Amino acid sequence: MAELLFVPFKKSSDVDIVKPLKNLIQATYNTGESTEDYTDALNELSRLRANAVWKVFEKCSLDTIYSYYDALVCLESKIPPQEVQIPFKWKDAFDKGSIFGGRMSLTISSLGYERMCILFNMAAIQSAVAAQQTLDTEDSLKLAAKLLQQSAGIFTYLKANIMMAVHQETTPDLNPETLDALAKLMLAQAQEVIAYKCIRDEMKESMVAKVCAQCEEFYTDALRMMQKEHLKPLWERDWIPTVAAKQMAFRGLAHYYQSLVCRSNKAVGEEISRLQFAVEQLKGAQSRITHPGFLQEQVTKASRNLAEANKDNDFIYHERIPDVKQLEPISRAAIAKPLPLQDKWAQGGRDLFANLVPMAVHQALQASSTRKSELVNAEINKLRDATQLLNSILASLNLPACIESEAGDSGCLPESIRSKAKAVREAGGVKELQRLMAELPELLQRNTDILDEAERLLREEAEADASLRAQFGARWSRTESAKLTEAFKANATKYRQIIDNAIRADNIVQQKYAQHKDNIALLSGNEGDINADLPEAPENMSNDHSALRTLKSLMDTVERIKAERDGIEAELKDATIDLREKFLSALAADGAVDEPALSAAALGAALAPLQRRVQETVQQQQNLVADIQRAHSALMEARGGASGRDEALGKLCAAYDAFQDLTGNLKEGVKFYNDLTQLLVAFQNKVSDFCFARKTEKDELLKDLTQEAARGSARPAPQPPQHHADVVDEPVQVKKEAPPRPPPPQAAAASAQPSALPYPTQPQGMPLPYAAGAAAPYPYYAAPMPAMYNPYATLPYPHHVRLPPAQAYQPYQYPAQQGYQPPPPAGYNPYPQQ
Repeated sequence: MAELLFVPFKKSSDVDIVKPLKNLIQATYNTGESTEDYTDALNELSRLRANAVWKVFEKCSLDTIYSYYDALVCLESKIPPQEVQIPFKWKDAFDKGSIFGGRMSLTISSLGYERMCILFNMAAIQSAVAAQQTLDTEDSLKLAAKLLQQSAGIFTYLKANIMMAVHQETTPDLNPETLDALAKLMLAQAQEVIAYKCIRDEMKESMVAKVCAQCEEFYTDALRMMQKEHLKPLWERDWIPTVAAKQMAFRGLAHYYQSLVCRSNKAVGEEISRLQFAVEQLKGAQSRITHPGFLQEQVTKASRNLAEANKDNDFIYHERIPDVKQLEPISRAAIAKPLPLQDKWAQGGRDLFANLVPMAVHQALQASSTRKSELVNAEINKLRDATQLLNSILASLNLPACIESEAGDSGCLPESIRSKAKAVREAGGVKELQRLMAELPELLQRNTDILDEAERLLREEAEADASLRAQFGARWSRTESAKLTEAFKANATKYRQIIDNAIRADNIVQQKYAQHKDNIALLSGNEGDINADLPEAPENMSNDHSALRTLKSLMDTVERIKAERDGIEAELKDATIDLREKFLSALAADGAVDEPALSAAALGAALAPLQRRVQETVQQQQNLVADIQRAHSALMEARGGASGRDEALGKLCAAYDAFQDLTGNLKEGVKFYNDLTQLLVAFQNKVSDFCFARKTEKDELLKDLTQEAARGSARPAPQPPQHHADVVDEPVQVKKEAPPRPPPPQAAAASAQPSALPYPTQPQGMPLPYAAGAAAPYPYYAAPMPAMYNPYATLPYPHHVRLPPAQAYQPYQYPAQQGYQPPPPAGYNPYPQQ
């Protein structure tokens, strides 16, 4: 048997995958899972890549490339792969290069592209290991056949999926027709090994003939593909002659073994016809391959059998010799088949990212968390709105201060005022409010600076691209920055709007503080200062008055309701609903997660009792307020109206309520700005990775244009092969980006509607650099926002903004489309090297 052909390997270049992946994991899993936990895993992934990329040329270990591929598949299912901004550069496996330029290459920032190139090399090394087998033992034959069938399966998979993963013009080795030719070649060689084993094991002649006939058909299919005009220049010089020789060899072997069947059946005429054709084909195959001893044994046997059959026919049978074309075709037995991709290739390898839940589950958990947050905050808002309404009514009626003035003692403060003043002093008083308010400008400036830096990076990247586009004209063929950064800019605008809304909210807080500052300062002092500032108390009526007793009882009810609401709010905030295991089970069973149905059932069961209690306390307040107003009217009628001291005490009560609100608002505001800082840092990292990858692509394109100019000035360009026309004449055509993807219509609608809300909903995914004009092949990941809370319940704007609902993640399901543009690579480092 002649030597087996093996596929050359693709070459890559070193690239830092740790930092961008850390940024992406931090941005995606920003709900408590620490990025530091994955530093070792990412370093191990980087080591696996280095081994897979470079040790492949040793042709000694499949486990190395298997381990890296398994890690890629695992990672791809747990992060948004389209957001990976790592410029993976791979060179064409068949390009020989030249003294005037480098090898053809393609750089794409996509995990899918990396995975496809690794798959190509996996199939190539399988073919190389199979070609190394001596084929003189049972184990070596089985291993070679298995590896060649796996290689054929991989090339078949690549042919069907390469355009969905790369989504642009590829290098020639990844062209679907090239991959189809390689798949057919590997399958033919697998059948050849099986045929050799059948011959070696001396199986029945009829079976050997069928296996050889099928092998001849496989080689015919492979030769037909390899001889296509635009594919011919790819192959090594001896490939097509070798394949043609093997096609003739197995055609001859099939007829030779079928002639042995004819001999056993005494069909001498047919035997002679098949032997004549077999000898012709075998000798023709020998003439095409200069391998010592190739087919010599079969040629000798066939020639000897032909001479014997002719002699017997001349002296005994005298049968007519039919034309070989009139003979019944030999049946075929397709033993070799392309093997499908395995779920796991490496034996005993560990999952580097086992703690990361699959992206579909993560998105479902985020969506369910957002649903829970919306429901919980809606109920908390009802409680707070009701409580603030109650406080405002009591303040307008000077309650409870007007019923606590003791008769005949104008120098004594009411108990409620004393307790409120004590609480204000213990909380730090007006100085604590001033300290908290002093923090906000610094936090605001920090967030503004981060967002300004991200916008600067995008602006400088766009300016650099525009400058080079003006310089090179049509030769600068990559996608314009404006088409790739629409989503980045839209999310930057949304973050800017959030900051502006927060500034307006801060101004409202400052106005509220200015309105109550003097009375809050008075409550921060001692009781003597408070009492000295109050008007003298008039002569009060007896504590036995029925209206007074009623109001005191109603004030006790008010305190009880407020305490009950505090308890309900705490229970709402502490409510935990862990749907992780349920989502994982649903994903394993159905392959998808029905998040709305699962979340609705779980949230309904967990929150329904608390929601009923909220409704009951709000309804109870309506009746309570009516009773308070009637009793207060009766008391004021008996007293002859409110005194100046009552009004002053009412202002102190309102100041205490304002102090409580402002303290909570400012603490929540500080938390909000700190949360926003983390999200803006993640956003800036995304922009930085995009710009760095974009700069890498720019450098590659500049290098190609420079080499093209050097080739043009050195000598006239030779006539390229047909399939290289675009590459030689316009090398930048191979450097196209994948098609830009537009922001979803939901995002556009959301950005078109102004919102005064400074504190939107729960974090979602990171923004995508989609561009208008092409359908998004991936589900939309909304821009991350600060966790929702309601620091200013009385502000006249909605409490939250709904983002598009999270969708189940489906990797690499690109829609068919015409006239697409290349995919987004990424840009330069935000911190230029000096």
